[in-house]
Amino acid sequence: MTFPDLGIPMPALLLVFAVVFAGLIARRVPVLRFAINVVSALLLAGLLLAVLHQREQFDPYVQRAMRILNLQDQSVVGDTVRIRMSPDGHFWARVSIDGTSRRMLIDSGATLTALSVDTAKAAGLRPAAPMFPVVLNTANGMIRAQTGRIASLRIGTIRADRLPVVISPAFGDTDVLGMNFLSRLKSWRVEDNMLILEPHHPQGGAEQS
Repeated sequence: MTFPDLGIPMPALLLVFAVVFAGLIARRVPVLRFAINVVSALLLAGLLLAVLHQREQFDPYVQRAMRILNLQDQSVVGDTVRIRMSPDGHFWARVSIDGTSRRMLIDSGATLTALSVDTAKAAGLRPAAPMFPVVLNTANGMIRAQTGRIASLRIGTIRADRLPVVISPAFGDTDVLGMNFLSRLKSWRVEDNMLILEPHHPQGGAEQS
């Protein structure tokens, strides 16, 4: 839900109201003033970072500012790709799928890379017709899926060719990079809330936006 005409998410609006209300209380209760001011500042800083990370996907000026402040959610350092943990506790990668840009969840608990129907269509993938139906066991139960193969998937210096994927309406609008992608890397690890991906053979070219 968003606030009418402003496009402001309701939780963010409620947070602003809460900070203002806390400030009014702080004026009347001097003992709590310092604690409330600190908490309010942290909440507003977190809200600002969340807005910047959201805008970074679409606004080149915000991307440049995030790069200067070293706050980018994804960057190329040498031969490695570094992805900062999102506020939701997950790692999201900016990926090019046969030339189509997408934001994909990196999930080491997923055996296969999974695409939504919309992403598969946008990338021009033609699902194969397997002899036997593919049935996957997911957190939401058993689902049927089609299979396909990405000709070229790129994340910064990383390139994966002919990557098998599964496609199903059950995935909604979420695209997932699974272990069949991660296993192609030279290494991957998490350090200080940063996912570091190291390819076997780094590719040239600019980072995908």
